[in-house]
Amino acid sequence: MADARGISRRHMGLGAVALGGGLAFASLPADPAAAAAPTRGDGRPALRHGSAPEAGLLPGPLKQLVADAEAFLQPSPRHPWYAGAVLLAGRGRTVALHKPIGMAVRYQAYDEETDTGVEFPPDRQIPMAEDTVFDLASVSKLFTSILAVQQIERGRIELEAPVASYLPDFGRAGKQDVTIRHLLTHTSGFRAWIPLYTAPTYEEKVQRVYDEALAGPPGTAYLYSDLNLISLQLVLEHVTGRRLDVLLREEITEPLGMRRTRYNPPASWKPKIAATEDARRPWSGLDRGLVWGEVHDENAYSLGGVAGHAGVFSDAWDLAVLARTLLDGGVCGRKRILRPESVELMFTDFNTAFPGDEHGLGFELYQHWYMGAMATPRTAGHTGFTGTALVLDPTTDSFLVVLGNSVHPVRSWRSGSAPRVAAANQLARAVPVRPARGRTAWFSGMASAATATLALPALDTSSGVARLSCALWWDTEPKADALVLESSADGGTTWEPVPFTTRRPGGTAEAHPTGTATGWSGRVWHDLTAELPAAPGLVVRWRYTTDRLYVGRGAYVDGLRVEKGRRRLFDEARPADAARLRAEGWSRETG
Repeated sequence: MADARGISRRHMGLGAVALGGGLAFASLPADPAAAAAPTRGDGRPALRHGSAPEAGLLPGPLKQLVADAEAFLQPSPRHPWYAGAVLLAGRGRTVALHKPIGMAVRYQAYDEETDTGVEFPPDRQIPMAEDTVFDLASVSKLFTSILAVQQIERGRIELEAPVASYLPDFGRAGKQDVTIRHLLTHTSGFRAWIPLYTAPTYEEKVQRVYDEALAGPPGTAYLYSDLNLISLQLVLEHVTGRRLDVLLREEITEPLGMRRTRYNPPASWKPKIAATEDARRPWSGLDRGLVWGEVHDENAYSLGGVAGHAGVFSDAWDLAVLARTLLDGGVCGRKRILRPESVELMFTDFNTAFPGDEHGLGFELYQHWYMGAMATPRTAGHTGFTGTALVLDPTTDSFLVVLGNSVHPVRSWRSGSAPRVAAANQLARAVPVRPARGRTAWFSGMASAATATLALPALDTSSGVARLSCALWWDTEPKADALVLESSADGGTTWEPVPFTTRRPGGTAEAHPTGTATGWSGRVWHDLTAELPAAPGLVVRWRYTTDRLYVGRGAYVDGLRVEKGRRRLFDEARPADAARLRAEGWSRETG
């Protein structure tokens, strides 16, 4: 089922070069057998459990991550967002949080008339466990995408080749120009989905995909569609001669030791699987009753449980192994499933023409709506309709798995992505920002719908040129949240922006003529300078404002200083000056 929603193009990596808008894998061997040969890794275990400090994380935000997640077990606002969840967070090779909450199986049915869940007797309810298996829903698309990139790497598929060159019947109804890249980046022009489950046979379902006309010309718009990954499944099965479930097992799960990841889990797994929905019309396309141990998505179910867009079951640890493998450039221990340059393509934005819908090959990028403050131009991930999410941040080498059964007992009980955002915010907060110059730095906080100000005392800048300098670190939701340097010459009645210049280590100077910093700055400290207006009692402040939806990692200021010639008007390093700073919403943090 299509999940709700879904920079300049980055360097493509050593093996990929841009050629007239297309891509050529210059360094990849032409011989598929050579391309498929495993490359040895370092042999170290991919993951281990450890403490937050061992992972380079702050323990406080991880504790808050759990508390925030548990709050969604209660009415939020009317019904629980999920019956239960498994939370996993880590950095580097250390999993610092692996916590089950709530129930994997709680309801046996949904009462439509009273809008309540009919619970199983207490002795038949099953609590969440660390190894509870979930229907991943659209997170399954990542596996199909990895399998496709493997075949691109091996020369069996070309990224810019028309899909119809592999499946001639696909070219019907004006789809002859749709390419493999269009499928992987959701720019094919397919509408979101069609009810394939109404076709009586597998062959007729496939013919419906072939006969489907596009909603618009390929490459002209972003439109998230399950049909893209179903089509990619058909290509993969055609060029390899293997079914998608066999490809998954042989090319990903067996090499990586992901023993609890597969399509169509056996009946013996059922007690360890989180239940999903009491599936009945009209909210479901099929009357199936409680779905538990079988794929929830109607189209995937009708395709025998094996589909490119949905159907994979997995647990949190296995997904963490996959995340670590990709963050390590495609290698896990001594097993390699992708080359580093191929992984780079999955983390590279191909949708530069569609700002806000950044997308690598299969992976969504820079999506605050579920990545929260973990979102950066290189942060990759995906969500699933059943309540699942995987987020990978190469910038901080961190990863997050949130697996919830949010359609249990019915899909209408939840909306939005608040639990995913809350968890991502806390993991981002757990990655420390070390002060630039001393033991502490000023931190703006990460509250939404808030304004935080950090003001210097009134200074006499009336004679000569006064300059402000400091170290500045910022990461905000682009355009929606901003950090502004401003001044007032009338005691705070009116404020005017103060233009400033920043320079990151080894970089060139960047002007901020509106006195504003917003969006992505690389999560590194910048040196800032600004010329201040002349006034006998000038007040200068930082003002950080956020909207009500999503936030970034916030802003940090360190080492505030104002000089006029050789005279120092203000120096935060002097205790008397530091005591005169007025902070509302800002706090001192050690990092």
